[in-house]
Amino acid sequence: MQMKKVLVGGCFNSIHSGHIYFLKEAKKLGDELVVVLANDKNNKKPYAIPARKRKKKLADLKIADKIVVGDSRDQTKIVKKIKPDIIALGYDQTRPPSLENIKFVRIKKLGNFSTNNQRSENKKL
Repeated sequence: MQMKKVLVGGCFNSIHSGHIYFLKEAKKLGDELVVVLANDKNNKKPYAIPARKRKKKLADLKIADKIVVGDSRDQTKIVKKIKPDIIALGYDQTRPPSLENIKFVRIKKLGNFSTNNQRSENKKL
């Protein structure tokens, strides 16, 4: 029996409850969860954290089975290499138009958690 591989992608600069919920829900969709981190060149957030640090933080959660850094020029390159059965998208992510024959599943938003909201809350503390 073939294992079902689920892929998710994102920056994951500031991991919050919404990210953890998203990752756990995505993991329920298959047998193996692969997280593709945005390459440092594509991570243009003003509070960007280097990929090696983001990878360590995600690994510490022990949710993903594999964590890789994406290609800076071709975001579909890693998808073609990993060959997922399912790509789980967050509520605010768009489906890449060039990927055929892959099932996409949208994970609903949990409450009002987002990186921007968390950053606002941290400023209040």
